[in-house]
Amino acid sequence: MTAYLIVRAEVDPSVKSQFDVWYQNEHLPDALRDFKAISAKRGWSSVEDNVHIAFYEFPDLAVAEALVSSDILKSFIKEFDRHWEGKVVRTRELVEFSQSI
Repeated sequence: MTAYLIVRAEVDPSVKSQFDVWYQNEHLPDALRDFKAISAKRGWSSVEDNVHIAFYEFPDLAVAEALVSSDILKSFIKEFDRHWEGKVVRTRELVEFSQSI
């Protein structure tokens, strides 16, 4: 079944606007292409201020797990840190859907 890489980012309010533009124009389109994801979506939490969440969809968990341990993701992390280190704290997790109705 479908799997998602979910990236949750707590963004310093002082850079929220710049982060949003960068993610929209550079990071999300580049990640969709280079990750070879089925889709990529992102948004801001309506519950927690300054929390940004991105979802990258993959055909199955094995494909998502391969990305997580890949040099491609390592290069994206390095580039992300170059822009936002000290201003954005993020976590990543993989979720495999077990049911769809």
